[in-house]
Amino acid sequence: MDANRTVSDILVNLFQQIWKLEEKALITEEYKDISVNDMHIIEAVGLDGGNNMSTIARKLDITVGSLTTSMNSLVLKNYVTRERSETDRRVVNICLTEKGKRAYRHHEQFHEEMAKAALQSLSDAQIPPVIQTLQHLSEFFRSYDE
Repeated sequence: MDANRTVSDILVNLFQQIWKLEEKALITEEYKDISVNDMHIIEAVGLDGGNNMSTIARKLDITVGSLTTSMNSLVLKNYVTRERSETDRRVVNICLTEKGKRAYRHHEQFHEEMAKAALQSLSDAQIPPVIQTLQHLSEFFRSYDE
């Protein structure tokens, strides 16, 4: 098997495995009322809050209209709140509730564990080339999307 085919197979399988594992790890009994997509929206809102819908939609590379449907659901489920800006009343900021912050930390913990697992068998000398390779892949995916 040639290198291109091998790398392609590894990337496809990795993506599928991460997606399945993320769903199993994130959607626990406590968070059974939301989806992995909702978790990514919670992640985009962030712990600091103060992001408006346009900012969050840009982070997720989706339209504000698409985000609105999910955001309405997250408000009803008490993961986020909408708050008018004190400086510009036309602006509505999205903030995580305490429940939303717990979900955010739960998601963050999964990502930390995944990174630790990926690096645990590598020597200190092997880590920089892996990081560089992943950065190149990330740049490719970003540029491919543009």
